[in-house]
Amino acid sequence: MTLPKTYADGNCPLARTLEVVGERWTLLIVRDAFYGVRRFGDFATQLGIPRAVLTDRLKSLVREGVLTREDGGAGGVEYRLTDKGVALWPALRALMNWGESFYSPDGVKRLLRHDTDGGLLDPEGRCQDCGAAVPVPEIRVEPGPGFRPTDPAADPVSTAINTPRRLLTPLPSPRPAD
Repeated sequence: MTLPKTYADGNCPLARTLEVVGERWTLLIVRDAFYGVRRFGDFATQLGIPRAVLTDRLKSLVREGVLTREDGGAGGVEYRLTDKGVALWPALRALMNWGESFYSPDGVKRLLRHDTDGGLLDPEGRCQDCGAAVPVPEIRVEPGPGFRPTDPAADPVSTAINTPRRLLTPLPSPRPAD
């Protein structure tokens, strides 16, 4: 659903951006794509999103060029972030930092590290050890002090997402692709 165009001549970049990614499920889909989720069923499992809503959001993200829809082999389909999608990382990181500051009393839920040297990233994405602005493929995400482990019998998607790993690395395929 698009926002009403209450801004003059529809020439507001923020309003246009919100039309693309401003819906809650959409940002959660993009976040999980950074965490390596690629298959429809894995998005559905991880997010608990109604399948019809997920279908609509994935189609919209593909249409907008944020995700690509590709043959994942064995007849399955995978969704991958495009360069346009990866460019959303600073905004997503800023929203996650804000949420950690105000809604995570036990500490950050996920730590972001420079995979090369293990240094923690500051809120702007710079490695606190080497000072580099770390590109997304070199960021490792791992449970932080505020992380609450899921049930050991949890689904394989949750287990994989909660294991230290580089962003954009596809989740393992324990079952046939959707």
